[in-house]
Amino acid sequence: MEDNCVLRREKIQAREALLPEVRREFSAAIVQRLALLPEYRAAETVMLYRAVKGEVSLDGLSGKRFVWPLCIGEGEMIALLPENERAWQKGYCGIPEPVRQRSREIAPEEIDLVICPCTVFDSACRRMGMGKGFYDRFLSRCSRARFVAVAFEAQKTEQLTASPWDVPMDAVVTEKAVYRR
Repeated sequence: MEDNCVLRREKIQAREALLPEVRREFSAAIVQRLALLPEYRAAETVMLYRAVKGEVSLDGLSGKRFVWPLCIGEGEMIALLPENERAWQKGYCGIPEPVRQRSREIAPEEIDLVICPCTVFDSACRRMGMGKGFYDRFLSRCSRARFVAVAFEAQKTEQLTASPWDVPMDAVVTEKAVYRR
């Protein structure tokens, strides 16, 4: 477990070390690759996230019904469809999230594609998040969704060791490649 913590910290630092303009350029390239994926093109309802702390920005994606996560308890999250731009607030760890009272809850089985942030990934499409298990718990309930992680190449590692509860991604998209399981 200690190795995972060290690796997570190293890859977060690598992501944050990218200059803001480089992150913007790489994020735009990732958004272009995402929009061309068969999983994205076929999806009607897509779960996104709001980028913080140097994560890949998904600004520019369009043409879908977008829902966002809301953390509601220890390791538990739900998907919400905000009414408008005023339906947002800073939440868990300062992450922008929808206001539950100004949003509609969307059942996990209604989601076609979940785009996940990650701190570390490998070419076998294993991902490591922040370590709290929010996404892994939620993804296990998304019975018909495909799962795609987004990251910068600087976050790639040779091989991650998966835990039994880790949900593998169908693909990982970076500024340079699309990795498939």
